[in-house]
Amino acid sequence: MGRGRVQLKRIENKVSRQVTFSKRRTGLLKKAHEISVLCDAEVALIVFSPKGKLFKYPTDSSGNGGDIPFRSDYGRGAARWLSQ
Repeated sequence: MGRGRVQLKRIENKVSRQVTFSKRRTGLLKKAHEISVLCDAEVALIVFSPKGKLFKYPTDSSGNGGDIPFRSDYGRGAARWLSQ
């Protein structure tokens, strides 16, 4: 017997929401790495936390993702980051 479906709605409890974000972000980064290794694909993943921190996963030869810092505070949302 498999797991039931997760109802997609905002998690009201702040602590639970942060824990869920951290776990799912880790899983998403792992999947990005797996697809890049298994399929020899170039992958770029950008995730902004609720507090505006940037998390990214690039696949490039240098491993540094160009000029995007690994984890920085760009404020709330991608608009500010994309305008730079």
